[in-house]
Amino acid sequence: MSAGSQIVAIDACDPTTFNAALGPDFCRNVTFAALGQAMTLSDPFSQAAAGTPNPGWDFAPDTVSVVRGIPVPVVNQGGEPHTSTEVQKFVGDSSQASTTDKTPSPECANGFANPKVPITRVLQGSQLQITGLSRGTHYFQCCIHPWMRTQVIMK
Repeated sequence: MSAGSQIVAIDACDPTTFNAALGPDFCRNVTFAALGQAMTLSDPFSQAAAGTPNPGWDFAPDTVSVVRGIPVPVVNQGGEPHTSTEVQKFVGDSSQASTTDKTPSPECANGFANPKVPITRVLQGSQLQITGLSRGTHYFQCCIHPWMRTQVIMK
């Protein structure tokens, strides 16, 4: 159990393919691109659909345990936006944060048209503080990349 735990959102978006499809400056991941390790726009979705989500496109760690009342920062160290949306449970195997199921939870329905989703957005280089959680296990999912999942256990 830690007082200083954080969740890190990571991805390896390829600025060329992402920005061509989604607009200039959408993907700001210059490090992976410079190293030749970036993934094209279709890569993460096709890998997740095949049941093998790329471990470089994830929330880390899969589970965080903290003392109730301590905020948990979600830090986006990736190149594109993510969300950290609390969901009642994960679709598929709800006992694990990491799963091959790419199905969004019902709380992610309608994406950014759902007023509860945009307020959980974490832009590149920024962070979101998760606060006010009751004791117990809480599930968080990226509504853009539904294989990105983590659990926060409040003690």
